[in-house]
Amino acid sequence: MKVDRYLSESAELQALGSRLAAQRLALNLTQAQLAEQAGVSKRTLERLESGATATHLSAFLRVCRVLGLHDRLESLVPEPASSPIAQLKLKGRTRKRASGQPDAAGVREPNSKPWVWKS
Repeated sequence: MKVDRYLSESAELQALGSRLAAQRLALNLTQAQLAEQAGVSKRTLERLESGATATHLSAFLRVCRVLGLHDRLESLVPEPASSPIAQLKLKGRTRKRASGQPDAAGVREPNSKPWVWKS
């Protein structure tokens, strides 16, 4: 399954979890072995592989490190590149706040609703 923005969060987590499990199996590691090497509990690893939402990002990062996937995270969340115009406006300072308005490129999607907690 391809992970894209149209999937629900639970579907994305399940897809990522199955990819972790496939990588673990490709390295011929049991869940117990991987959990021990990553410094997480076997139950935490089971939750990660099943796509359970009650997992910690730090555990995910540890597992990725042991599976040799940690270097690929840079492509998952690349460092943002600012335009030359934005750099001139900042005059060497670091941006600390968001304006809440879409930029000139229209980054905010039309018809997007604010995110809310679901109970």
